[in-house]
Amino acid sequence: MYWTLELAAALEDAPWPATKDELIDFAIRSGAPIEVIENLQELEDEGEVYEGIDDVWPDYPTHDDFFFNEDEY
Repeated sequence: MYWTLELAAALEDAPWPATKDELIDFAIRSGAPIEVIENLQELEDEGEVYEGIDDVWPDYPTHDDFFFNEDEY
């Protein structure tokens, strides 16, 4: 399973919180790339509810991960 910012962006409007099946259904209905659906299918399904993309992709970059100073712009 691999994620990129482009793939994760396909889940921006997902109905959080959501189960694995709900996320897969959303990805299919929204026309997400096949890689997104494959990544979601690889998630362990223990009936877990995912609260956001951070739960699906633990290494999802946060605003703090970008090294620029907004005050300068």
